[in-house]
Amino acid sequence: MSMLKYILPALAVAGQAAAQSSCSAATKTIQNAGDASALAACQTFTGTIAIATGTTDNIALDGIRKIQGSLIADNVTQLTQMSGSSLETITDTFDLNGLTILSTLNFPRLTNVNTIRWEALPALQGLSFTTGVQTAASVTIQNTQLNSLTGINLQVVDTFFIANNPYLNQMALQLGNISTSLTLEANGRNLSAVFPNLQWAFNMTFRNCSTVSIPSLASVNGSMGFYSNELTSLIGPNLTSVGGSLSFVSNTMLTNISLPKLTTIGGGFQIANNTELKSIDGFPSLKTIGGALDFNGNFSNVSLPAISDIRGAFNMQSTGDITDACNNFKSLSGQNNVIKGKFTCAGSQVKPGGAGTTPTSSGSSSSSTSSKSAAGALDVSSSAVMGLTGVLAAIFGLL
Repeated sequence: MSMLKYILPALAVAGQAAAQSSCSAATKTIQNAGDASALAACQTFTGTIAIATGTTDNIALDGIRKIQGSLIADNVTQLTQMSGSSLETITDTFDLNGLTILSTLNFPRLTNVNTIRWEALPALQGLSFTTGVQTAASVTIQNTQLNSLTGINLQVVDTFFIANNPYLNQMALQLGNISTSLTLEANGRNLSAVFPNLQWAFNMTFRNCSTVSIPSLASVNGSMGFYSNELTSLIGPNLTSVGGSLSFVSNTMLTNISLPKLTTIGGGFQIANNTELKSIDGFPSLKTIGGALDFNGNFSNVSLPAISDIRGAFNMQSTGDITDACNNFKSLSGQNNVIKGKFTCAGSQVKPGGAGTTPTSSGSSSSSTSSKSAAGALDVSSSAVMGLTGVLAAIFGLL
């Protein structure tokens, strides 16, 4: 009996050591459901768990609470379901790529992932993430059939890239900070992107969205751009500064931009080819533009009442009559004045162009083309007159 007293604990320790050895590997390849079940006793697995490309079984990684490494499924074309009932944390990458018939992702307790990278999942329409992923450094989701991002509810993220998900029409995230970049492009035509708590971001790019809500956004350290969206209005009631460039380009339904507290744009300021935008007057506090100002479109009213410093070139061209605006800004141009760079301002244009293009009058007269372009026209006319005078003088001299 006394011998058993020592043998049994020793066997228990040996068994525990054996179990622990199965919970660590540089890469553990899962060939079938049985391989996945064999890891059920591992609360923590250290290393990479990879699903073999030939796997046809549904894979359930039940029992594991933490993967100290990555979970990878690459080109597993016969995998339809993947789950982990206890999994809470993946310290590295949750990488799914080329899973052509994967329709179910069920990770009800997953909250922490370093990197989410999901690409080419054409059968995935929804996520069963009951608790929801709350922290991630980087998220990339491309080419899926997801119709929402319910189950991904981040508070903070470095990089957030969501593209080419044609059925994705709604997104509401509790993000407070975006430290590197946010990009939304080529998702559902009616994508509503709502960020009620977002206060600070570095770079933000929006394409093909129908709604963008940023009620709390106060500062963008890098650049912010809106390109080819179906927005009718963009309102940022608390945005005070953009450290890089600010762009609104080819948003064909946009009728209103309102950034009432914006005072500083560190780079260029571009509003171009927004065909329904008739008035640019939503920047009453804007004082400084560190780069160029480049406006072109169909507007007839432009107002920047607080502007005191535009350090780059100034280009404003429109199909509309912008006589008053051109006269106003012309008085602010000059090397030691508000507008430091080359000045171009022209209305009544058939094809209003961007920075670097030469205005071409539509034939309707407008004093708004006076400014730089009108001065250029006068210079050309003067040269022509001088040339003609020289020719006449030569002719009469011969006579």
